[in-house]
Amino acid sequence: MSPSYEARRQEIYKPMRQEGIFTWDMYNGVEYALAIPAPISLELRREMAEATEALGRVYTRVTAIVQQGEKQLLQELGLPKTTWEAVRMGMNGAPLTLVGRFDFALTEAGLKMLEFNSDTPTGIVEAFYVNQRVCTAWNLPSPNEGEEPKLQKAFADHVQWLRKQGKPTDEIVFSSLAWHEEDAGTTRYLMKQSGLPAYFIPLNELRVSGDRLSTSDGRRIDVWYRLHALEVLAKEKDTDGYPTGKHVLDIIADGGLSLINPPSAFMAQTKALQALIWNLYEEEMFLTEEERQTVGRYMLPTYLENTFQGHTPHVVKPIFGREGGGILLCDTEGTVNYRDGEKYYWDQPMVWQERVTMEEVEAETLAGTFHGQRLWGSFLIGGKASAILTRLDGPITGNLAYYQPTYLA
Repeated sequence: MSPSYEARRQEIYKPMRQEGIFTWDMYNGVEYALAIPAPISLELRREMAEATEALGRVYTRVTAIVQQGEKQLLQELGLPKTTWEAVRMGMNGAPLTLVGRFDFALTEAGLKMLEFNSDTPTGIVEAFYVNQRVCTAWNLPSPNEGEEPKLQKAFADHVQWLRKQGKPTDEIVFSSLAWHEEDAGTTRYLMKQSGLPAYFIPLNELRVSGDRLSTSDGRRIDVWYRLHALEVLAKEKDTDGYPTGKHVLDIIADGGLSLINPPSAFMAQTKALQALIWNLYEEEMFLTEEERQTVGRYMLPTYLENTFQGHTPHVVKPIFGREGGGILLCDTEGTVNYRDGEKYYWDQPMVWQERVTMEEVEAETLAGTFHGQRLWGSFLIGGKASAILTRLDGPITGNLAYYQPTYLA
């Protein structure tokens, strides 16, 4: 590390910490946000946006069909039974997800989508706010310039859609774990950017009773943005064993509470849906020729069983894993080369996906020169491609991966 790097980093991130918008540039004393941005070509930036929207259209159409399918299909996709009625609620022309993020690897074969974080993506403050600040500090053009206002439009459009559906929208609440700095900071940032007359209520201060989710002082909640995974909510119980999560999901299914992201986003979150889409592609069923081209170009072979053993290096992923949790990277014979140690996800159903290698990169950090691999994230906001971000780590991009800003080169 050069002496100037630490000084430059402090110069960039200290004001953001003081403003209280982005306060997690360090995580438990370890650097998270890097100070020197990496270049992205205009050509790659445009292709990533095109891929994001095209994949979004594929997911939207397949999800709409699955919502009309038998409950056995929902079971095969790994969706908890307590979510089945909620996720079958039709989109009626609304976007599949309000705030989603596709993760891409830039490989020798081009861009390849690894997964779709459609339910509770993070990295939002970094992409929509921090990236611009860092590029401004270096006097460089940001690939995310002008993307922040799209958040407000997406929220406004969604609330307007809810009203047209006859849904009440008077009481709007944004929630996350209050003690989790990143989750709470991300939720408060989105609430501010939404422009909605909303307020922040920590998850532990919400109450469920009868046909309503309410605040601790009894105000009924009409619209609920939650940075809280639906598969986690589905299992939650009170200290006395009462299934509060199921109760909330029943209220949603009965139309007494509107979610952001909507339940359809949770259906798209399961990696088993990737396997279904790939199966439709291979069997030449349902997908249009344009959709087939999108799947063939940007998606990876993904299955609900191991068809790669003895033939192809592959990855084993839990269907609801996040931040690299529970992932195994295997060689052709199935020998595990890399393993994530997060035990939380090991009891989930798995998918098997063709293994690809992400681009190798170097970056200056407080700990010296980092050698690793880059994962690209591209946000889908209200059905439209939006801001991007990059994370750097080893072969598995985990929760403690570096965030690196980007600039247009």
